Amino acid sequence: MQIEKQNTGYQQLVSKISDAFTRGQKQAALAVNGHLVMTYWQVGQYIVEYEQKGSDRAVYGNKLLENLSKDLCLLHGKGFGVSNIYRMRQFYIAFPILAELPQKLSWIHCVELLKIEDPLERSFYLHQTINFIFRIKKN
Repeated sequence: MQIEKQNTGYQQLVSKISDAFTRGQKQAALAVNGHLVMTYWQVGQYIVEYEQKGSDRAVYGNKLLENLSKDLCLLHGKGFGVSNIYRMRQFYIAFPILAELPQKLSWIHCVELLKIEDPLERSFYLHQTINFIFRIKKN
């Protein structure tokens, strides 16, 4: 075994495997994250469409989000707290066309952007975030 560890070819093999594994992990995380963001957007879409029931104005006051939280937590465990469901709904309202939102953003990025009420300011920080993420990925 000691002979193998001193072998330059062996060290290169370990390095190649390690690099491939690390890249694979990062790509898997990005793929999962992208699907979660799309799923949360879709959840928001379902909620808004249910609230509006085909009309222009939503009917409020029926504790919809609280009831959804209770029922979805029973079915799926955590991840469906009232505040998270509220953010999913808000996410769809802020970005009604999912294609406008870059796929590289994580849910945490989206939640932070949703905290900005002014659409113009939100758009500015969205573009700043995208530029920052792409700069990091290049390095």
